[in-house]
Amino acid sequence: MCGSFCTFDKAIQQMRILRDAGYEIVPVMSETACSTDTRFGRASDFLWEIEDITGRPAIQTITGAEPIGPKKMVDLMVVAPCTGNTLAKLANGITDTCVTMAVKSNLRVQRPVLLHIATNDALAASAQNIGHLLNVKHIYFTPFRQDDSEKKPSSVVADFSLLPKAVEAALDGRQLQPILLAPLLKDKT
Repeated sequence: MCGSFCTFDKAIQQMRILRDAGYEIVPVMSETACSTDTRFGRASDFLWEIEDITGRPAIQTITGAEPIGPKKMVDLMVVAPCTGNTLAKLANGITDTCVTMAVKSNLRVQRPVLLHIATNDALAASAQNIGHLLNVKHIYFTPFRQDDSEKKPSSVVADFSLLPKAVEAALDGRQLQPILLAPLLKDKT
């Protein structure tokens, strides 16, 4: 999990769904995600809830994330939510957080990574990073859409309801399609 705090509740809901479907989850929370209190909730509450769901302590350090690949700790690394900051770091090979290290470590042993983007600048500054990562072997995306095209025209969020299907597809080595979803239309009446 990265610091798109407004999506934490949806991410945690999907974590429960995946756990209930029989997936074992190794939680990894960026240093920012596990330590920042926001208007969306306290970091300690989110951390407690995630560790309760998974039954494991969350990995919160680069050194904790480094063995994920070599020890083949996961079959798939899911970054949900994945911020524009994390997209930029992944696209440019920067490994300075536990999440970017977890991704690098999993890719090192050619295991898949699923990015579930949530960023206000996806169709602006982050667009080039999304484009780059779409062409990286073993990286997949949960299908995404503009979340508020009128008030936030550059903002994109992956569809949380598609996360389980995107997980299955990535484990099968394929990109769930269509990757670009139609925006949700708001009733103007």
